[in-house]
Amino acid sequence: MFSVLFAFVLFGISGALAESCNLDVSLINQDPYPAIPGDYVKLVFQVNGVDNPECGKVNFELLEQYPLIFDPEGVLIYTVDSGVYNKDFSSYLLAPYKVRIDDDALDGDNPIEVKYGVETKQFDLNIEDTRADFEVYVKNYDSVTKIITFEILNIAEADIEALTIEIPKQDNIEIKGANMNIVGDLDSNEYTTADFEAIPMAGEIKINLIYSDSINERRTVEKLVSYDPTYFEDRVSDSQKKGVGSYIFWIVVVVIVGYIFYRRWKKKKALQKKLNSRK
Repeated sequence: MFSVLFAFVLFGISGALAESCNLDVSLINQDPYPAIPGDYVKLVFQVNGVDNPECGKVNFELLEQYPLIFDPEGVLIYTVDSGVYNKDFSSYLLAPYKVRIDDDALDGDNPIEVKYGVETKQFDLNIEDTRADFEVYVKNYDSVTKIITFEILNIAEADIEALTIEIPKQDNIEIKGANMNIVGDLDSNEYTTADFEAIPMAGEIKINLIYSDSINERRTVEKLVSYDPTYFEDRVSDSQKKGVGSYIFWIVVVVIVGYIFYRRWKKKKALQKKLNSRK
């Protein structure tokens, strides 16, 4: 009878102590918001109640599960002896994490889970793929004006802002003038063009597409664009341009020759008039 009563009292004391340790966990920061698939995200959790010495040793852990990927050298578990934080005038534990998001993570709120002591708690991690991707082609090259035109299509679901096209120095293309062209905003599944004065050679041309995503993050996508000069040779439009150019040339020649003959005729007529006036 005494042993039963002792066990009951001991259980009650343990329960009271357990109830007196009341830890509260919150996710106080996510950067960036939303998180980007394939990129890193910084998460900061706050554990309130660690100033209570009755909580004993407190272990806090962010569980590695989809869509989170941990680096091997990253901190996995934060451990603190409860009650110690009083000396630092803090009643809480901050647990920062830097983890990578799975490349195939879905847009929207994704559940993540933390463990502290014997308890677990879920939080929502907001994910949105704000990255853009592009298809880029050489739309035209005019050998007369030396203007090459690139056509750029935004094939991602995300709209972008302040798109800038840059052609870095390379062997396959010689840029005359500015090597950057600001083309502006570009919505999903829309296209734009960018012109450069250049002398390209057959092969691949490297271009950089620099843009701002929906969270104002400046990003760069590198593309290799195939250029085949034979596609832009002996075209009807080129023949027409040459024909028009020749026509204009001969008109100019006729006008100049006519003007010279007119001046000579006028000068000769003036001289004849002067001679006649002396008779």
